[in-house]
Amino acid sequence: MTARGSIVQLSVSGDGVPKLPVAQACVAELGLAGDDHDDKQHHGGPTRAVCLFAIERIEALAAEGHHVAPGTTGENVTTRGIDWDEVTPGMQFRLGDECLIEVTSYTAPCSTIEHNFSDRDFNRMSQKVHPGWSRTYARVLVPGTIRAGDPIEVVKIGVAAG
Repeated sequence: MTARGSIVQLSVSGDGVPKLPVAQACVAELGLAGDDHDDKQHHGGPTRAVCLFAIERIEALAAEGHHVAPGTTGENVTTRGIDWDEVTPGMQFRLGDECLIEVTSYTAPCSTIEHNFSDRDFNRMSQKVHPGWSRTYARVLVPGTIRAGDPIEVVKIGVAAG
């Protein structure tokens, strides 16, 4: 397991996707300041406060011909250097110097991102269909300010995937 990486991009939106880059963000119980969701039944809240995804997965999806880039599929924190195959619920990450988050679940892809996929099959990001290719949701354990370029470090391994 790669235990340390970096934050490539922070992304927020006032109403869903795409999420646009910001240089820094304050992270609190409900996520990044300035971020909101159209569908509050399925997105946001304390257990889905922060959405993470790996730049390595984004680049691989783009190489397959999909129109994805950081923030386009709704993630708030785009990482580099974390072994995404090993990310599971229960895993904790320190973001920057202050912020601590815990992965709560894999995300369920939604039709609002289907236009990003060459075949409109947004299930390309489904954990059930393509394990290791899902974004993840996390709860905020310790709030703080984070910046693009900050380190991201695994501080606790999660539960076994299953």
